[in-house]
Amino acid sequence: MHLLAALQNPAFIAILALVLAVIWMLRDETDKTRPLLVIALTVNLFYGFFLTLFMGREGALLPWKYDHVLFRIDAALGLPAYIVAQPLQGAWRTALTIVYELMVPMMIAWFLVVKSRTARAALVLTYVAELITGPLLYVLLPACGPIYAFGAQWLHPPAVDANTIRLSGMPNAFPSLHVGTAFVLVLFAPGRVWRAVALAFLAGTALATLSTGEHYVIDLAAGLIFGCFAASLGSRRYRAALVYLAVVIASSFSIRFASAFLLDHPAVIRIAAALTVLLAVFAVVREWNVRPADESALTPSA
Repeated sequence: MHLLAALQNPAFIAILALVLAVIWMLRDETDKTRPLLVIALTVNLFYGFFLTLFMGREGALLPWKYDHVLFRIDAALGLPAYIVAQPLQGAWRTALTIVYELMVPMMIAWFLVVKSRTARAALVLTYVAELITGPLLYVLLPACGPIYAFGAQWLHPPAVDANTIRLSGMPNAFPSLHVGTAFVLVLFAPGRVWRAVALAFLAGTALATLSTGEHYVIDLAAGLIFGCFAASLGSRRYRAALVYLAVVIASSFSIRFASAFLLDHPAVIRIAAALTVLLAVFAVVREWNVRPADESALTPSA
């Protein structure tokens, strides 16, 4: 049992992945993209510690969270997170929790799946963009997630006003970085089979974030656009990246400072969410049409 627990320890998995990556890199020293994976895994090894430190400080400096506001936004959207989560408990939640924990292994796997050196370099830069920008965005609209805001009642939450509440947890909700990363895998998927795998993983990740109480539905829509931003930045499409980032920031500010207007006009929320999803779909269609399904290189053009 102790050995099994050690093998499942995230730190052990991260160190093992780093060792294997170093061996893989040394087997072909002419491939200049392989050191990028080693660097990325090294950064990830220390990232968890520094992220916890940074987010803990952020949570202390921003004790007032917007969870009840996001909860009401979901209700106005017509699809509260707890409605989706209720039938996904029990065995479903166990399976979806595994999907939720597969994010880092999938990120590593995608580096191996993508064969083009240009695409690999872009993918690593995309990951870096996510890891750096995501925590900073949580400052704009700090929130923790339903399970933290409502505790044991999160699957049957009471009626609440759209006010800020004091929570000691780390802000980690809007936008969803899990959904953003899963969407990045869709954008970078190199062929028909991997595109199908990426779409299935995206769907599973979206359900996992809701079934575990980590996110509100509106977080997922913002996560899609955040993924578009990171992928565009990684592919050096800077103008597109700025547009996507502006959409995420505008969404954060709108919910934070104009929630009363939004809740009085739920049609605005629904239209904005629909347009957000359509923008993400357009990004996928554009990316997949830029290159044939059997190619793996992202096009760095604007």
